Amino acid sequence: MGGVSLEGEKVILVPYMEAHVPKYHQWMQDPFLLQATGSEPLSLQDEYTMQLSWTQDPLKRTFIVLDKELIQAGFVHGDPHVEAMVGDVNIFMNDLDDPQMAEIEIMIAEPKSRGKGLGKESVLMMMAYAVQELGIHVFRAKIGESNGSSLHMFLGFSGDFS
Repeated sequence: MGGVSLEGEKVILVPYMEAHVPKYHQWMQDPFLLQATGSEPLSLQDEYTMQLSWTQDPLKRTFIVLDKELIQAGFVHGDPHVEAMVGDVNIFMNDLDDPQMAEIEIMIAEPKSRGKGLGKESVLMMMAYAVQELGIHVFRAKIGESNGSSLHMFLGFSGDFS
């Protein structure tokens, strides 16, 4: 598997790879997740194209969130990088006026994995990675006002979230 992986207490973050696309595509058929992420439904082929473009874009970093508990409890019988997938975390360095600013996004797609602190740990790990590896110093999160769980999580951080 190419790229860096990050391990925390509850999650392992791995680069978004081609093997992840079918499960990711399945998640993105859910109207709730489409609304929460501000996404449009894509065909499976479009999702493969998107995954490839994201891995090649120097201004984006995407990691798949793996739930360590699923791996440690022995629930994973096939590829742990697919079966333990519960979401993704992204940063976009898309502010050309401020190369030290990045937009950060988190999605815990698996309902059984929500409310366990996986999203918060994933965001903190991604922020630490971005500071250390990419020189990012300011983070922005765009959250729809109906997305209560993300609002609650991000408002728990200190700092300016304008």
